[in-house]
Amino acid sequence: MTIDKLYHPTETESRLYHMWEESGALGANPDAGRKPYTIMMPPPNVTGSLHVGHALVMSIQDILIRWQRMKGRDTLWLPGTDHAGIATQMMVERKLAREGRERREIGREAFLKEVWTWKEESGGTITRQLRRLGASPDWSRERFTMDEGLCKAVNTAFARLYRDGLIDRAERLVNWDPKLLTAVSDLEVDMKETQGHLWHLRYPVAGMPGRFIVVATTRPETMLGDTAVAVHPQDERYKDLIGKQVRLPLTDRLIPIVGDEHADPTVGSGAVKITPAHDFNDFAVGKRHNLPLITILDQRAHLLNDKHVPEAYRGLDRFVARERIVADLQALELVEKIEPHTHAVPHGERSGVVIEPRLTTQWYCYVDRPGGADGKSMAQRGIEAVEQGRIRIVPENLTNTYFHWLRNIQPWCISRQLWWGHRIPAWYGPDGAIFVAEDEDDAQTQAQKHYGAGKPVTLRQDEDVLDTWFSAGLWPFSTLGWPESTPDMKTYYPTDVLVTGNDIIFFWVARMIMMGLHLTGEVPFHTVFMHGLVRDGHGHKMSKTRGNVVDPLELIDAYGADALRFCLASQCTPGRDPRVSGPQVETMRNFATKLWNAARYCRMHECRPVASFLPEQVSETTNRWIIGEVALLAQRVDDSLEAFRFDDAATALYQFIWGTFCDWYLEFTKPRLTGENEAARAECRATVAFVLDKVLHLLHPFMPFLTEEIWANLTDGKGGALITAPWVKLPVDLADDMVSRDMDWVIRLISAIRTVRSELNVPPKAHISLLVKDAGADSNRRLMLHQENIRRMARISVIRSVLEAPQGTVTMPLDEATLILPLADVIDLEQERQRLTKEIRHLSDELERIAAKLANPQFVERAPEEIVNEQRARQAETVAALERLQSAHQRLSG
Repeated sequence: MTIDKLYHPTETESRLYHMWEESGALGANPDAGRKPYTIMMPPPNVTGSLHVGHALVMSIQDILIRWQRMKGRDTLWLPGTDHAGIATQMMVERKLAREGRERREIGREAFLKEVWTWKEESGGTITRQLRRLGASPDWSRERFTMDEGLCKAVNTAFARLYRDGLIDRAERLVNWDPKLLTAVSDLEVDMKETQGHLWHLRYPVAGMPGRFIVVATTRPETMLGDTAVAVHPQDERYKDLIGKQVRLPLTDRLIPIVGDEHADPTVGSGAVKITPAHDFNDFAVGKRHNLPLITILDQRAHLLNDKHVPEAYRGLDRFVARERIVADLQALELVEKIEPHTHAVPHGERSGVVIEPRLTTQWYCYVDRPGGADGKSMAQRGIEAVEQGRIRIVPENLTNTYFHWLRNIQPWCISRQLWWGHRIPAWYGPDGAIFVAEDEDDAQTQAQKHYGAGKPVTLRQDEDVLDTWFSAGLWPFSTLGWPESTPDMKTYYPTDVLVTGNDIIFFWVARMIMMGLHLTGEVPFHTVFMHGLVRDGHGHKMSKTRGNVVDPLELIDAYGADALRFCLASQCTPGRDPRVSGPQVETMRNFATKLWNAARYCRMHECRPVASFLPEQVSETTNRWIIGEVALLAQRVDDSLEAFRFDDAATALYQFIWGTFCDWYLEFTKPRLTGENEAARAECRATVAFVLDKVLHLLHPFMPFLTEEIWANLTDGKGGALITAPWVKLPVDLADDMVSRDMDWVIRLISAIRTVRSELNVPPKAHISLLVKDAGADSNRRLMLHQENIRRMARISVIRSVLEAPQGTVTMPLDEATLILPLADVIDLEQERQRLTKEIRHLSDELERIAAKLANPQFVERAPEEIVNEQRARQAETVAALERLQSAHQRLSG
């Protein structure tokens, strides 16, 4: 079997993935008797396609799974997709609109049929794309959050939490989307910086002619729902007004002036309008002072036809009403001033419209209430699980964020006014009595008992569906068959690791922990690894507006899946946002090419694994050295993966393969592999094959396609699949300290000579002498032992010791010795000195120009961020180049 000159990812990846699936290598087996290792795939939206965030989280999980699979664990990486309530409903509604239909016209049952049809036809896009990335989950266990089994789990969880007093209905403020006509979670709200205005309105104090309180607002239309004005209790300006009233402009209502610490005396006038039904902070103030809740906007954000809304504004869109209200207030001379104001305005992630706080009756989960046999709240159990070490959060600094959120947790609105999703398992009787049950038959039984009826009772199921995060919170165990005690549940729960983004620590991670502890009595996972937000190559957040969104599928098409995976892993440092760009992925493609060419070299020289090879018995120094180095590499990779330092593991692999193995060791082997000493050639071939074998095993979790293909070539297809090959286990005592120090010295010597040759423009083919002064016993021994490689790789003709450096030479230190290169006969030293002086002057001038620009506050503050960063990068590059030239000049001057 020969190795092609070029590696072709596109042709190779689909063939190998098909082989992995068909071989059964991806499947878990609870009867295997091996220690399980479980990861639950964070389910991407069924509407989605692979984006760079998916590429990162899936690559990291796959690295862990492939690593543990090779270590002999019974690995289960369970895949699945989320029904994505709002996103999917919007997509199908758009499809209907193109067909001239509307969901309310066709009705709920017909609409849901349309959604299921769409899901079957188009909902598998992302799972197909995950295969392109090389993800290796157990596809036979793939789940969907609307599967029959998961629906049963959701209903069981809801009913149990309801019985435990942790779910009920209440009237509270929610984020309301006036376009989608539903409550939405905080995660579905984008805060956008908006250029608006701050209106300062004058409210007349009742019974005190000529006296006003000025309040500032960014939403003047909500004033019609004001039920108080708040001032700080200690604000001397208003102490005499607390308990009095103001006359609300444009209405005939009197509202009280209350003392509340929510009012900040240092901001604006120190007085704030309180609109409890249309502002979250005001809602809390209203509860403290028992203020009435007046709603003035309907579900579409139009002003209500209501007694609290003057007739002139009824039915108007909120923004149209804003203009008219401001105009009318100006006519009454009740607008003190209007200021330009930039502020964050909540927008619906899906709809794009401004979100309104709205008072509605919804279902809530009270995770801060005591519930269950231990009398603790779900939040308290979640805190204790991390405090006691039953769950470890990586990076550790996010633990405090987790604790802060759980200790200040608010009731969770779990109902949504949609049709697609898990319908709330609550039924209403004729008099409004609520019956929560796992199914309608159970609800009917409850109703007949409640009413004392001997025949079926007419029941109406709640129209709302559950927040998708509710079913997602059950994902680690609902996917394994809970509430039944299935073999999978007994074997694979609790799971080992959760890998997810640090932006959903509250929305998903904490809720899975709380749900798992309350419903199963166990933590859902032992470790949570949270990665950062993927940014572009300059560190900027990706956005369509900026035009810097990286499409992972385009990168896979251009460079192969392995290059993208390795790039992402190399950037995955706990606590930092990874960066990815085309040039970075291209660098990793070049790395893949480097290894491919090394494999071709090995094949060309008939380096094949030898079954009887014993690494501890090799005799040649460079072979002993590389075996020790690969043993140390295996330890570093293993330790790094244990610590979730994917960046350290990738860096160690990159440096070893590119530098230690390819650039140095394989260069050292050339005389042996082409020489006439059969014993030396045989040992060298076996060592090369042994090291390449270990490298492929260690790199496989990161670059599975490339390594699998090379492995097949290395073993002539007789070695089985690399995906299920055993992990590398090498004793670290294979690394001989003396050999390591010797080879480090040789590499530093050759590198130093190469640097001088490059800096001083010594012709590449010119052979020069190497003179050595003051060398100790070790240095002389190394020179003697490795002179063949030194001469060949540094292009040295003669090596000899001297007492003094002759004229026309360049010197450099190497430990206690001084290396001396006589270059007068090879280059014009004076001309080279002049050239370096000229280049140093040019770079110094350039550095001054860059430094002046970066020292200019106007440039730094006004120039686009990417331009400033570009100048800083140029500054760093120029400094490094200048230091190299100055070093070369100093050698010549010396």
